[in-house]
Amino acid sequence: MTLETKKSVFVELGKFLGQFSEKESVKKSDVLYNDIFFDDFENLIHLSQSHNGWYTPEQVYFALNSWAEALTAENIDKWLSQYKSEFAQNEGKEKTVALILAGNIPLVGFHDFLSVLITGNKALVKTSSNDQHLLPFLAKYLIAVDENLKDKITFVEGKLENFDAVIATGSNNTARYFEYYFKDKPSIVRKNRNSVAVLNGKESKEELEDLGEDIFRYFGLGCRNVSKLFVPKGYSFDGFFEAIFKYQDVIHYEKYANNYDYNKAVFLMSNFKLLDNGFLTIKEDSSYASPISSVFYEFYENIEDLQSRLETDSEQIQCIVSNDLIENSITFGETQKPQLWDYADNVDTITFLLTTK
Repeated sequence: MTLETKKSVFVELGKFLGQFSEKESVKKSDVLYNDIFFDDFENLIHLSQSHNGWYTPEQVYFALNSWAEALTAENIDKWLSQYKSEFAQNEGKEKTVALILAGNIPLVGFHDFLSVLITGNKALVKTSSNDQHLLPFLAKYLIAVDENLKDKITFVEGKLENFDAVIATGSNNTARYFEYYFKDKPSIVRKNRNSVAVLNGKESKEELEDLGEDIFRYFGLGCRNVSKLFVPKGYSFDGFFEAIFKYQDVIHYEKYANNYDYNKAVFLMSNFKLLDNGFLTIKEDSSYASPISSVFYEFYENIEDLQSRLETDSEQIQCIVSNDLIENSITFGETQKPQLWDYADNVDTITFLLTTK
């Protein structure tokens, strides 16, 4: 398969995914193999919550729409254009790459899967027990579009064997296991990371509403979800609470409500001082990783000192959200809409796949 052929296959997948919407899914006549896949995929979307209670239709549709927007010819060309020499040097050098995927949010491992195939390698995939159905379905669609991919994609349930490199995602604890187990293989091993927002009190209501999207999308389970706020001394949270009130329905999801009740009780029994609006608690804490239904906050006095601290702690941080207060920060509301060239942990997966021998 040429690179152009592989690009076109994923563009077709983007068109397929673009048909599905929480408001109304519309079967389009110009999308390939809809007669085989459309109805079954719509059913799978609505079954996803029975497979994983966090995968509500709303969250799955959001993930699919994000990938539909990403998988356009223009985006793929822009993404891969910087690797022309690496592609030329790597031509014909096929590797089998083992992928150990997380399952905290729908299709969280799709970028790794895409990267392996688009670079001409074989994907040996071990899905998370929390996300075993969406990616295999999309793999079947890709194979229908181009049967040459049939020999490029393998899903395994047991031990991973006969591979040349590995990309593994897990917790800090499992990362230590991965690093030991795969010490003789070229690897990317991803650990826990969290995202933060830096506020100065001048944010508009609309910006704070968008910050709510960064906090509550996927119920806060993603590494790109904001779990920590940095605010100036004397900051009032009244405007923040007012702006995020639009997300109050999150408390109606049983799994989220159970976490809210449990974590709030733990905090209160420990005599921690909390601010609470009935569906989110915020607590002053130096940690970056807050539990579900809670966001930590910390005061800062000097933005330059905070910038230095965030640079020092960069290996714990996935995204920084601010209104241009911090260098290379992301706009409010955009954390869960990464571009193809926005790499997890800032590790360039394409370079790894094209240059690893």
